[in-house]
Amino acid sequence: MNRPLRRSTVRLALAALVLAGAPLAAEEMPADIIHAEMRGGWRTEAGNQMAALHLTLAPGWKTYWRAPGDAGIPPRFDWAGSQNIASATIHWPRPDIFDINGLRTIGYQGELILPVEFTPQHRGAPMTVAGRVDLGVCEDICVPMVLDLAADLPQSTRPDPAIRAALALVPGSATSAGMSAVHCSAEPIRDGLRLTTAITIPRLGPDEFAVVEVADPSIWVSPTENHREGGQIVSVAELVPVDAQPFALDRSGVRVTLFGGSGQVVDLQGCTG
Repeated sequence: MNRPLRRSTVRLALAALVLAGAPLAAEEMPADIIHAEMRGGWRTEAGNQMAALHLTLAPGWKTYWRAPGDAGIPPRFDWAGSQNIASATIHWPRPDIFDINGLRTIGYQGELILPVEFTPQHRGAPMTVAGRVDLGVCEDICVPMVLDLAADLPQSTRPDPAIRAALALVPGSATSAGMSAVHCSAEPIRDGLRLTTAITIPRLGPDEFAVVEVADPSIWVSPTENHREGGQIVSVAELVPVDAQPFALDRSGVRVTLFGGSGQVVDLQGCTG
């Protein structure tokens, strides 16, 4: 049976951000907001390790997807302390949409099993995870937290059913949802670029919207404005780099996730001009 590896150390940052009202003192923060552990997973046929970060949140609390929406704290991962790990690929399960006080945020509540596929430097050799995850958990307040992770990854080839179930929730490709074309155009604005994407795809649901991401995490991407033009969903976002100047955009690094409002989520990478 696949069982979680030893429980990771969880450190609570001594700061609290509040969506509204006065900050909550650190000593007033509720106990047991979050429990974290690494699930060791299994070695795949390709020689990678399919593991997972397993988070259990207190009732009413949530954490955020890689792009949190109108408000929230995006998670950040650092695996620099690991041994025999060349890279890590996160397989994000389909998130939930939350509307709070007119703000749309994207994330998870209750429990999250987040599959992480580790590629070894030396195939067949032992792998050890030692990393740090910075994330936010929110109820009426948002608390930035630090998770210190440490785990030896087993060399078993027997899949973990919980991780497999999470992998089954990863959004499908836009092509599988009937997309026939995707185009994007960029125009300079005072402090960056305005990106317009036009995706030819059947309607996904009653409240369609897109989330746009770019390869450079230092570039701020605004929430999109979305509308339908016939068979296309058109989304407009503003991209602002650190120096707040127009820049050359690598369209192959543009990632668009479409949410249908009825639970359907699809993902696409890259667009043409």
